[in-house]
Amino acid sequence: MLKLVRRWWKYMTARLSGRFEESADPKTQLEQAIAEAHDQHRRLTEQAANVIAHQKQTQMRLDRAQEELTKVTANARQALMLTDESTRKGDTTKVGEYQQAAESFANRMIALEREVEGLRTMLLEATKNADNAKSAVSQNASALQKKLSERQRLLSQLDQAKMQEQMNRAMTELSATVGEDVPTFEQIREKIETRSARAQGMADLTSSSVENRMLEVEQAQINAEAQARLSELRTQLGLPAPATETTTATTPEATPSEQPTPGSATS
Repeated sequence: MLKLVRRWWKYMTARLSGRFEESADPKTQLEQAIAEAHDQHRRLTEQAANVIAHQKQTQMRLDRAQEELTKVTANARQALMLTDESTRKGDTTKVGEYQQAAESFANRMIALEREVEGLRTMLLEATKNADNAKSAVSQNASALQKKLSERQRLLSQLDQAKMQEQMNRAMTELSATVGEDVPTFEQIREKIETRSARAQGMADLTSSSVENRMLEVEQAQINAEAQARLSELRTQLGLPAPATETTTATTPEATPSEQPTPGSATS
């Protein structure tokens, strides 16, 4: 049962993490990463400052110890000189006092020498650590600078991706809108071509109908009668027929043998 609960928990954690990654804003995540990098650099700098401070303190302790060792050594020498001088004078009391003082200075010298030796070893180690800390801070600063430069490039790339996504959505919406609310160019062209073909078909039917042929025959007959009447009037008036109308007038006179004109019937 416990194993099943663990598997379920891991599954839900992975699923929620995946959903979070899908819905998270990359720009916000990038800013969080940069802020974390800044914070890490700050903590590293503080730690490096502590290491360098320890190296400085060790150096100051060594300087003080060496300075005190120099003074104690000088005091020990002075005590020995005074002891020798008192010995030559035969002052046993001062000899004992100076001898005791010289021994105290000697003991202090030994302690200081040990302290100086230990501080030198500590200083070497602290200096090495300080150099490593400085190098780490320098490398991390370079890495942070690269991240900042990469941040600008990624933000620009993200903006371009967002604009492309917006353009894609706009094109998709435009295509959907044209297909639903407004007819497409293909539909409009097909509609116009259909109307044009139908109009041409109707024109062909109209031009080839019997009624049109009858109208054309009637109009030709009227024209022929009009030309015949004009020719008759010119004959009565003794006017010559125009050259352009002679050919026109001869045409109805050649065919009226079967259909006499009204003017010839009356004459």
